[in-house]
Amino acid sequence: MGIFDSVFGRKQHTETQDTKLPWIFLESMEQLETLEADSNERPQVVFKHSSTCGISSMVLKMFNGSYDPALDCDLYFLTIQAHRDLSNAIADKFGVRHESPQLLVVKNGEVTFHTSHGAIADLDLKDHL
Repeated sequence: MGIFDSVFGRKQHTETQDTKLPWIFLESMEQLETLEADSNERPQVVFKHSSTCGISSMVLKMFNGSYDPALDCDLYFLTIQAHRDLSNAIADKFGVRHESPQLLVVKNGEVTFHTSHGAIADLDLKDHL
């Protein structure tokens, strides 16, 4: 037991199975074209994340915790710092100003819903699919 454990108390860790979301990492313009085409068959959801923003990390964690894996959609993840060109292409293609974190729902080739920042955490995604 270290000195911090004795002063502050040792935290008890419980084993939990970490739920992995079915992310498709958005990394190419070809994938963006596929996303747009696939939106004619089922909703496509894009989560734009900033890896250097604490708010984005917090919102992502909250989204991960509330996501229902039974939803019928494809779930794309875009890291802004790695693929700024794709973030800009999304803004141009769908006419939605860039923000991060940002969540977009694409259906029939159009963004039918988008939100950003803390509003993502309060979102019931099934209402927009």
